[in-house]
Amino acid sequence: MREFSLPALYEVPADGNLTDLIRRNAAQHPDVAVVGRKVDDRWEDVTATAFLAEVRAAAKGLIAAGVEPGDRVGLMSRTRYEWTLLDFAIWSAGGVTVPVYETSSPEQVQWILSDSGAVAALVETGVHEAAVEAVRDTLPALKHVWRIEGDAIGTLRKLGEDVPEEKVDERSSIANADSPATIVYTSGTTGRPKGCVLSHRSFFAECGNAVARLKPIFNTGESSVLLFLPEAHVFGRLVEIAAVLAPIKLGHVPDVKSLTDELAAFRPTLVLGVPRVFEKVYNSARAKAQSEGKGKIFDKAADTAIEYSKALDTPGGPSFGLRFKHKVFDRLVYSKLRAVLGGRATHAISGGAPLGERLGHFYRGIGFTVLEGYGLTESCAATTFNPWDRQKIGSVGQPMPGTVVRIADDGEVLLHGEHLFTEYWNNETATAEALSDGWFHTGDVGTLDEDGYLTITGRKKEIIITAGGKNVAPAVIEDRIRAHALVAECMVVGDGRPFVGALVTVDEEFLPRWAAEHGKPEGVTVADLQEDPDLLAEIQRAVDDGNAAVSKAESIRKFRVLATQFTEDSGHVTPSLKLKRNVVAKDFASEIEAIYRG
Repeated sequence: MREFSLPALYEVPADGNLTDLIRRNAAQHPDVAVVGRKVDDRWEDVTATAFLAEVRAAAKGLIAAGVEPGDRVGLMSRTRYEWTLLDFAIWSAGGVTVPVYETSSPEQVQWILSDSGAVAALVETGVHEAAVEAVRDTLPALKHVWRIEGDAIGTLRKLGEDVPEEKVDERSSIANADSPATIVYTSGTTGRPKGCVLSHRSFFAECGNAVARLKPIFNTGESSVLLFLPEAHVFGRLVEIAAVLAPIKLGHVPDVKSLTDELAAFRPTLVLGVPRVFEKVYNSARAKAQSEGKGKIFDKAADTAIEYSKALDTPGGPSFGLRFKHKVFDRLVYSKLRAVLGGRATHAISGGAPLGERLGHFYRGIGFTVLEGYGLTESCAATTFNPWDRQKIGSVGQPMPGTVVRIADDGEVLLHGEHLFTEYWNNETATAEALSDGWFHTGDVGTLDEDGYLTITGRKKEIIITAGGKNVAPAVIEDRIRAHALVAECMVVGDGRPFVGALVTVDEEFLPRWAAEHGKPEGVTVADLQEDPDLLAEIQRAVDDGNAAVSKAESIRKFRVLATQFTEDSGHVTPSLKLKRNVVAKDFASEIEAIYRG
């Protein structure tokens, strides 16, 4: 199939904007908890009425400080309650939010704030404030910097004390559906980030249709979601706004290291994540079972869950014997795994990379269904996703209702719909290249099956062509290898080379456990083990599993284990954890050469 679409389930209000949602919630669900807020190590509910009042108070402060309709305001913070509060406050003042990753360098901060022409910036910490101040003399438009940890909310509330309520009403109603809501700078793998302009319409179309299609997991007064991904990333923003639109209770976790504890305390019904999170939950549970001498039981339980999930897609469903085994393992294993996820969560939404069929079936088999989706900043996050009632594990689902997916002659995925971005800020050339005749050219390569389910096979620019002329899509094999507990990252190489190779980094969190189980000295590092036969054999098993997914010509023949990590700080990955392949290839050129020597 070359093109597929589904009719819209949600009508975008032409004269409305996203601030309508918080006023509607306060009017229709005044006492419903729409946000969970962490105060003194305890989760407290914030009602729709209370949230609206806090937003309006902060908006008054922004108005008093001179933020005018259409002005851009930078927001640099980890995921926390104040992020969502200030996002809606900026809109209520008539402004446009410009997210900045909290890990951004002063140079990146300078580019985003200067290119967007931000008149004010809200930052979380003293470190963030210093990053802005270091480049402030190059930002003539920037008049104010407020620090969240320096009581920015209180400062804005005090500033706006004399601003009348009518002024906020007026400012809140200025923007319409086609007005810019935010400029999200894409964390590109090459060159300067581009400012992706997303309108209020984009978010209405995206979130309205997603909530309508996934209605059973968006129940007002019952459902809740815990957000730990960066709100500076469009995926995190999608969940923020979808939760408010539904509405369901939204919680925030600034530090992913505390995620397990917060899942147990907040007990969400819906979890948002990326494949690495779900891989780590599985790998940690398996390693714990092995350390307690229960590894064989865990593996049998995992195999049963996968078999059970696959049987759900067959006409007869699971057999009596399989259902009995599944029930036994539910008591012994699955219930404990669900408890790690808070005990109430039935579904998760995953994006950013493929989860893999094995893990997809495993999670559905334990009673925790991971719905995979696909999208980009330019498509306001998800443009396809697996519906709750018609999941096809291994695919990234059907198009969002109201959108169209087309496969071009060269296999590129093209998108059309109200959810798309309107332009790249101050960059007409890039806009014209990406948007043609209403179609967004994603740069991704994929296929549509007979039911309109999309499978992504790689990036056009990342296709490797070996010396023998074989086209290789790296993502397929890399994702399989990364699923191994000991592997942090994998990058396939081989462009113009006689065969496919790979650079592999080791997961530093899992290494100590593996080392102890294999008799290695305490405190041993990756550098110490680069040529260790046991480590190389373990990585080879991961590579063999990846090779099983591709043809012999596409399989990895040799690999090199690196003694370092690919991180944002090292410059090898973007804030959304995409590999900067050109940078990795340049920095590790000697390691790549070593693969092809001899």
